[in-house]
Amino acid sequence: MSDAFQPATWEFASSMLAVGLSYRDALACVAVGFFIVSIPIALTGAMGVLYHIPFPVLARASWGFYGSYVPIVSRAVLAIFWFAVQSMNGANATRVMIGAIWPSFLRLHNSIPENQGITINQMVSFFIFWVLQFPFLCMHPNTLRWMFLAKSIIVPITFLAMLIWAWVSTDGTGGNIWGQKTSVHGSEYSWAWLASLTSVIGNYATLSVNQADFSRYSKVSHVTLEPGAVFTFIAFIGISASSAGAERYGTLTWDPMALVSFWSSRACRFFVGASFALSVLGVNISANSLSAANDLMALFPSYINIRRGQIICALFCWALVPWKILESAGSFLSFMSAYAVFLGPIAAILAADYWIVRGRKYDVLALYHQHGDLYSFEPTGCNWRALAAFLIGVAPSLPGLVASVNGSIDVGVGIHPYQFGWLLGFVASGLIYWGLSWGFPEKGLVNRDLRPDEVYDGGGGPMEGEEVLEVLPDPGKDLKV
Repeated sequence: MSDAFQPATWEFASSMLAVGLSYRDALACVAVGFFIVSIPIALTGAMGVLYHIPFPVLARASWGFYGSYVPIVSRAVLAIFWFAVQSMNGANATRVMIGAIWPSFLRLHNSIPENQGITINQMVSFFIFWVLQFPFLCMHPNTLRWMFLAKSIIVPITFLAMLIWAWVSTDGTGGNIWGQKTSVHGSEYSWAWLASLTSVIGNYATLSVNQADFSRYSKVSHVTLEPGAVFTFIAFIGISASSAGAERYGTLTWDPMALVSFWSSRACRFFVGASFALSVLGVNISANSLSAANDLMALFPSYINIRRGQIICALFCWALVPWKILESAGSFLSFMSAYAVFLGPIAAILAADYWIVRGRKYDVLALYHQHGDLYSFEPTGCNWRALAAFLIGVAPSLPGLVASVNGSIDVGVGIHPYQFGWLLGFVASGLIYWGLSWGFPEKGLVNRDLRPDEVYDGGGGPMEGEEVLEVLPDPGKDLKV
């Protein structure tokens, strides 16, 4: 819940105003988007609660032991991308803080070409935030509870204070928000609405895949509507502040730090910048770097642990030039859409495999057997049904993805599937995977659900007095964690 209070949640709502949608459209996109994404989050999260295993292990059931590397690599790359984007948000907050103390910092001579999307003071700020962030990645999350506690108190207060500023500074009108009209019409409006919806889903599409990484520690699985309401309220804060900024300063700024930079009070600029930097730090530690580290550890268990994975994630973020992604509202929404295109099919395959194809029956012990009778998909180690469903679900969005990366390429109407890529990929891949599994059923479906409690209590593992090797294979040969 505390991760909702971050710059990205603010930005994807206020950026919708910048691409021509009204505040009503933006709030509707946020509410509908989080309702939709909560469904796969609940489905995959319940699997973690029941079997107490992380996403990389769960993926073996539907993808195969080696086939699971496809979703693992996909999520690792996207987690590193998101770490980089959030680091740039942290850099913008750092720039505001330094500028509040030393205003001359904002007037540094810029020797970086304008087409690079970053200035010299932004680059310095990015380096400073990255250096300050790095030591926290080397600490165990349990030792950082004090920081997350501070974040859960300070950041919501800051967001509420900015909402109060938005209404007080405009004499209670909230700017022109209530009279704001949609500036796009017809089919352009429809596609802009779908693209914005996809960007909302993309913000938390990762959780639709890796919710098991967190829910596996839980004993109770339930779904509530409060998170969606919180996200919608934060979106309202972003829209209100952007609208107030447009009335006061004549510029519609979807970036909260760009808005704060207009303020005359240096103390206010500093403390708001510090609060946003703290929010980014918490999200990068709890969500992005740990997700990437889990995936890298699953790919190279002999060489990478959680700490090394987080460090690798931090190093790679430089190569992804996140300032290009945040250069404009359009590029930010394009990135969010691209982020969701690959995760929709993966989430659909995970959910369809457990809830439909296998009838909610997994053998948790077999998921750790590389060459066992279940989930190994010998001789390739890959479930071709999952791979085919994934490729078919992603393929329609690829032309639009290419066009979003290189604007000089005209793909015509090929851009439209990309604009609702998550929904298209989720539905298409889920149906195709179910159809292929029904038409070409795999051998060795389990007849009884085997969970960790049974294994440790003796229901599916070695009983008291039995020889362990009669049940478990040679751990050096077949057992993979």
